Amino acid sequence: MNELRSTIVRLLSNMASAKEIQQYLKRFSQVDAARFAVVKVGGAILRDDIEALVSSLAFLQQVGLTPIVVHGAGPQLDEEMAAAGITKQTRDGLRITTPEVLAVVRRVSQQENLKLVEALHSAGVRAVSMTSNVFEADFLGRKKYGLVGKVTRVETSGIEAAIRGQSIPVIASLGETIGGQILNVNADWAANELVKTLQPYKIIFLTGTGGLLDGEGRIIDSINLSTEYQQLLEQPWLHSGMRVKIEQIHDLLMQLPPSSSVSITRPDDLAKELFTHRGSGTLVRRGERIRCVKGWGRLDRERLTHLIESGFGRKLTPDYFEKTRPWRVYVSEHYRAALILTRENGIAHLDKFAVMDDAQGEGLGRAAWQVMRSENPQLFWRSRRGNGINDFYFAESDGCIKGERWHVFWYGLEKFEDVRYAVEHCRARPATLKG
Repeated sequence: MNELRSTIVRLLSNMASAKEIQQYLKRFSQVDAARFAVVKVGGAILRDDIEALVSSLAFLQQVGLTPIVVHGAGPQLDEEMAAAGITKQTRDGLRITTPEVLAVVRRVSQQENLKLVEALHSAGVRAVSMTSNVFEADFLGRKKYGLVGKVTRVETSGIEAAIRGQSIPVIASLGETIGGQILNVNADWAANELVKTLQPYKIIFLTGTGGLLDGEGRIIDSINLSTEYQQLLEQPWLHSGMRVKIEQIHDLLMQLPPSSSVSITRPDDLAKELFTHRGSGTLVRRGERIRCVKGWGRLDRERLTHLIESGFGRKLTPDYFEKTRPWRVYVSEHYRAALILTRENGIAHLDKFAVMDDAQGEGLGRAAWQVMRSENPQLFWRSRRGNGINDFYFAESDGCIKGERWHVFWYGLEKFEDVRYAVEHCRARPATLKG
């Protein structure tokens, strides 16, 4: 197993450093097996992208991780109903389910479930089909919606047995009442109830778009709900289905441990989203509030020191707090990310930007940066030439002067004298980390 793991780490090395990948493998491996991830797969993915889906799920099993898959079959249902001459009727976005419709729902759900399980088996992946005995349900409103159910309880014994056998449970979104009546359950609702019961570390929505899109059609790479949710809801481009999705994700994460997160990505980008800091898709977390303080007095220096030294992997010089005069310090509520600003020649200077090792890749550092940037229209800073975060700095800066030891970055500086001062200051400033 260790040899296979090493091989996979080498294969992933073109996406990120081996250290980065090992960091995620260690993080995921420490989670209880049944709480690693719930993967929600839409019917369109089963129809159009099943090869990429199977490949990504096979990869996870090969590195010793067992996701729980729950799927829908919306497009396939539409096709089968049309072929059977049944007119589709919806109310409040739900498919009104008559006995005739339910017969199609059951047949198509089982057909798509077995299609995925057989594709996994063909690729050498252990998987178990689960089309019943998972979602106990009750009628949502029999007169209004027909045979549509809302989940009242999730039976986890079959799921846990599959995971103990290192087999991927593949679950169809069919519910049943205590009396044995099969009910049609919305796949997103089914996935949400599964998530609330299992409290997984990761919730993954696989979509064709590969993430949530902003007003210009670009993928939003990360969302920190604690600092960005209200602002996001005010955006004119966030409407209809996307707005509902954000609200559902917010409500879901508020019922889960702070360590849980939602990833929205394409099937073929799943490994990149899970195992690299850069990711590929949209990562949504509850996050942490970012507070701004002036001076060391209102900060826990011991926790701040631990954060900086964890983030940089080096020790601070003993006199750092005595010799550094902070102007503004932005720190997350649990001391997992911080930006320390000084003021030099009337311009804000970023002295330290640290993110805890276990918080890297979850968007917390970016959230803290955005809060800081919104309050500081001018900034300059330096970074060692081989720093892995330099790509981010290049994207965030208006300019950079590269040096043998330090790169100097800035934004908002329009006068040549200010840029020259920034460069000279950064080159002359003593190092405050050992080694």
